[in-house]
Amino acid sequence: MLIVAAHPDDEVLGCGGTIARLSQEGHDLYIAILGEGITSRYQRQEEADQAQIKALHARSRQVAELLGAKDLFMYNLPDNRFDTVPLLEVIKIIEELVDRLQPRAIYTHHGSDLNIDHVIVHRAVLTATRPVAGCPVKELCAFEVPSSTEWAFGQFQPVFRPNVFVDISATLEMKLQAMQLYESEAQLFPHPRSAEALRAIALRWGSVVSVEAAEAFELIRTIVACSENS
Repeated sequence: MLIVAAHPDDEVLGCGGTIARLSQEGHDLYIAILGEGITSRYQRQEEADQAQIKALHARSRQVAELLGAKDLFMYNLPDNRFDTVPLLEVIKIIEELVDRLQPRAIYTHHGSDLNIDHVIVHRAVLTATRPVAGCPVKELCAFEVPSSTEWAFGQFQPVFRPNVFVDISATLEMKLQAMQLYESEAQLFPHPRSAEALRAIALRWGSVVSVEAAEAFELIRTIVACSENS
């Protein structure tokens, strides 16, 4: 399985508990983070502190190890400027990963997020995984990112409508621990990226499906193959 995220911390916010659970169950989980994650905080991209970028990427590797990912792939697309990169270049990154890893399932951003990088990653994943003959990807799921998905306030269509829920009752604390490793990205309550808010979100989705805590996804498509005996 492959998680394709735009920025360091999106993988945790969107599906950190799911990554940990699936890893514990023996699945091979790979994480790809396409953007460097910092330079939009500066007036000009070239002013960004390279030491901060390296530190953030080191945190991403710690997070991947904590959650049990088999490997982490990091790229350096410009933070919150993915719309300045030809879409084909983003697609090519994902196509190369799919060709190399042969994932059966991909988890990625929802297409109605407020953040432009999330939207572009969503479209690039759909394009790179077109269900042509030979494509290994049989399932695509979109996750929400607190402080991006809900902050669109339903103004971009289609809105996030989760219909797949993963019980993360046993891995919620690991998700929160992983988010705390992202010291520069975690925020204080009542910000949506605070530990309290992330716990509340997980408990809320858990209550929807009668489990203690859950992460929510929208199934984009799934392909069920016929058995040889059918």
